[in-house]
Amino acid sequence: MPSRYGIDIEHRVHAAADAHVALAAAVIALAAWWRPDPHWILVLTGLGALIAIAILRRPRIVQVIAVLTCLAAVASVRGDQAWQALEPDQLGQWQGWTTVMRDPEPSFGAWRVVLQVDGERFEVREYGRASGLRISRWQVGERKLVSGTRRALDADRVSWVAPQHIVGRFDIDWVADEGAGAALHRFTNRVRDAVTRASTQLGAPHDALYLGLVVGDDRNQPDEMVERFRASGLSHLTAVSGQNVAFVLAAAGPLLRLLSAWWRWAFTCALILWFVAFTRFEPSILRAGVMAGLTATAFVVGRPQRPVRVVALSVIALVTVDPLLVSSIGFWLSVGATLGVTTVGPWLARRLHRLGPLALPAGITLGAQLGVALPALLVFQRLPLVSLPANVLAVPVAGVVMLYGLPAGLVAANVPAMAGAVMAPVDVGVRWVDTVAIVASALEPPAPWVVTGWVLVGIGVAAAVWHGRGSS
Repeated sequence: MPSRYGIDIEHRVHAAADAHVALAAAVIALAAWWRPDPHWILVLTGLGALIAIAILRRPRIVQVIAVLTCLAAVASVRGDQAWQALEPDQLGQWQGWTTVMRDPEPSFGAWRVVLQVDGERFEVREYGRASGLRISRWQVGERKLVSGTRRALDADRVSWVAPQHIVGRFDIDWVADEGAGAALHRFTNRVRDAVTRASTQLGAPHDALYLGLVVGDDRNQPDEMVERFRASGLSHLTAVSGQNVAFVLAAAGPLLRLLSAWWRWAFTCALILWFVAFTRFEPSILRAGVMAGLTATAFVVGRPQRPVRVVALSVIALVTVDPLLVSSIGFWLSVGATLGVTTVGPWLARRLHRLGPLALPAGITLGAQLGVALPALLVFQRLPLVSLPANVLAVPVAGVVMLYGLPAGLVAANVPAMAGAVMAPVDVGVRWVDTVAIVASALEPPAPWVVTGWVLVGIGVAAAVWHGRGSS
């Protein structure tokens, strides 16, 4: 009995600590987004402290309020600084060396690319076949000698591109010379080129889907494919995330296990950094990379952490460094899905044990959908009902493609004689995932029935949890 009580007390202590870290993450994110005047923060804090002491008689609450106040003030100031930095230092004619900061992508009849011009990021749009071909082959990290004009962004465009730190648009007059860029970018670009060459074995449009699953590159997916993945709730598969990072580390596992603890940690962090650069520092992969690094660090020092605390610490670190991440829907979808998968998902799976082998995938899928529900509804005004069976059917196969697809692509690109055989399993997996998206999007009911369906799902889950509560 004492040991049991000891375990219960320890569990409660850790749960309380996790709750405090999660609260700190929420306060920092809210303050960075809202950016309240620090003076008002101090006034509200003083009122809260007086209430805690005079009415609630809880001095410990005063300590919590004081810490949260400091965090909120710092986040608010950092948020203000980040938004003020979006004002360009200078506009007008400019000539010199620039760096490509984002891969070119088709956008509303033009090719769009982001350049770093004199230390600031500018958006470039090129219309017409000749101009599009000029920039469509550019890659992140490359250097370009250009001449053009820096202009202000349209007012309604500022908030859309804020997470990318874009301060204006740049109209190119001419491009005279180019360089390959830094060593890290040269290496990642060579690997991406190899994977792209391997994708030609699959044929259109499955080559684009393969690149989306493996490296998060969905630029060349046709509009109808993009729409069916959104309608089926599977669009998250083409956004690199923690699952991709986990598979890369799993593939490197046999080699990492040969190293001593600290060397393993160092190579793990280096591999994470490379993969984050390889997938272009997207918000979702930044979150996944920081989480993986924190988990590896906690493991090597002998202090493993619960997933909810790792997520919260990742949000604290990332938003403190880059407050503009709070404006990224991709970031919040990633955070929400991770929280749902790591907390709600296993809890539901234990209570849905009557489903047998389907309990875990059903619980994880429901947890993920719950985690992304709010941002998905606010931004996209949709939460597909068919996403539940579609994810159960597609995610395991997509995971195999993610795990096998990258090394297979490298082998296929460098050993052409083996390309067909090596890429055959990838072809089967990609076609399966696309078929699930096609069927699921066709079966998605009209909006009123979607609401009814989610209500019925909620009732069914609640009933299953009620009946299975004793076996948790």
